Amino acid sequence: MVDFGILNWSIVIIYMLANIGLGWLMSRRVNTAEDYYLGDRSAPWWAIGISVLATYVSALSFLGGPAWAYGDGMAALAIHVNYALVIFVCIVFFIPFFYNSGVASIYEYLERRFGSVSCMVMGLLFMFTMSVGAASILTATAFVVTFITDISATTAIVVMAIIVVVYTMLGGMNAVIWTDVLQGIILILGACVVLVSLLSSIDSFPEALNFLDMHGKLNPIRTELDFSIAPTIWAGVFAMTLYHITVYGANQFMAQRALAAKNIGDAKKSYLVMGFAAFFLYFVFFLIGALLFVYYKGEPFEQPNQIMLIFSNSLAIPGLLGLITVAIISASMSSTSSALNSLATISVTDFYRKFYKPDADEAHYLNVSRIFTVLWGIMIIPIAISFAGGKGSILEVLSKVGSYVVGAKLCMYGMGFFSKQVSQRGLLVGIVAGFLGLLFIVPLDILKPAVDPIWLAMGVDRPEIAWPWYPVIAGAINFVVAWLASVALDGFKQEWHQYSVPGQIKMFRDQGKAMTSGGWYLVPGKVEPVVWLLPVFFVGILLFLAWFARLG
Repeated sequence: MVDFGILNWSIVIIYMLANIGLGWLMSRRVNTAEDYYLGDRSAPWWAIGISVLATYVSALSFLGGPAWAYGDGMAALAIHVNYALVIFVCIVFFIPFFYNSGVASIYEYLERRFGSVSCMVMGLLFMFTMSVGAASILTATAFVVTFITDISATTAIVVMAIIVVVYTMLGGMNAVIWTDVLQGIILILGACVVLVSLLSSIDSFPEALNFLDMHGKLNPIRTELDFSIAPTIWAGVFAMTLYHITVYGANQFMAQRALAAKNIGDAKKSYLVMGFAAFFLYFVFFLIGALLFVYYKGEPFEQPNQIMLIFSNSLAIPGLLGLITVAIISASMSSTSSALNSLATISVTDFYRKFYKPDADEAHYLNVSRIFTVLWGIMIIPIAISFAGGKGSILEVLSKVGSYVVGAKLCMYGMGFFSKQVSQRGLLVGIVAGFLGLLFIVPLDILKPAVDPIWLAMGVDRPEIAWPWYPVIAGAINFVVAWLASVALDGFKQEWHQYSVPGQIKMFRDQGKAMTSGGWYLVPGKVEPVVWLLPVFFVGILLFLAWFARLG
């Protein structure tokens, strides 16, 4: 517990009231279930873009990023070099399919492409990963609360969950977007203040870089082709590109914001904000962690996720700890609120409305959506409590957990977009094969006693593979098995499906539809000139990191 002080408490209380007031003001526009999921499409593209950015670059990054870099150095940044490529793929392929569909759930694409079972499977996978993600965000906030008060992490998680559920019950995607804008600005401001303070607290920046270089923590580009090491440039460029494509393309949590845009041009522009800004934010977070390693001379911490808070408190700058606290708490509230909103969206649109009560009125679905929001809020509490006992970076923990199901998500959309032959039955066989194959090659700890003897009987050692490569392994198995099973079960197909990329372009041509609107392509697979800047920007990032590595 620290001496938080009246000034810091005043900042927290005023900001929390302002946040809730903004949510209440926006919630007055919520009259239907669609308003609850997508808002009234009045938010400008730049606000949606900041919301996309702030939702993923949130409390997890603010605390977990520096903690990760404190342990692995700037090499951890390699995991996050790929956003320009990721957003390029999302804009060119994912957004056109989702926005043109006019639905609230992006998983309805899978129903139109393959069938209802595929939609259900993806919905269940999303519910699992999103509930874990929301719990992780809640845990990050609990670290802040326990640091500034004398209450336990469990109590902090329960209290925060109640606050977030009440806030989310005010409802509306507009409320989520605009609170994201507010918390994103404060989060960035807090990080910049910490970085400037940290730079002024060390003897000199060149000496700090030399210190990092001496301890093997300066070079962000690790080029060894070792699949047992997570933060290598190969993992960042290849494996984590696939991972993050599912985060921004095949994830209701993120794509729901694009669906709330006024038109497809605004949806694409909102994602461009993420494509050009995300790397710089992560560079700041990881640089802070590396410089903290210099400042504390590599001293080990029992809870690495509190390093940022410990340093901020040591500066004794009036109001700084309050600013950082409201940034993290607000980030958690906005991100968790959005998670609960998207979980409620999928629960109602893909399950309740479709299989239980398809003919109710909008008022009924709005009420049910709010009930599901409460239920999901209750469900994430025990998951968050289990995370609170962990000693590593919560950002890394979340990434590891999600990597087990990314391969299935990626292949469902990838084969939907680009495969002529894959059918629903083959797709489901591939998903099972990919997941079982991954668990055999890199089993969970609980499964190792059963799997390791099989490897020994085969006369080979089980390979040590880092978590960024899990989606590649599962995806490769999934793709091969799904294609073979589809051909075996349903035969070869002569025509591209209407909801594949070639089929969608053919449909637009055959029906004489315009392929552009306001200078932006409506069909997938077409690239606007400004979007081509993303791969160019990616090359610039690699050149910058190569230059940075030589500074030591």
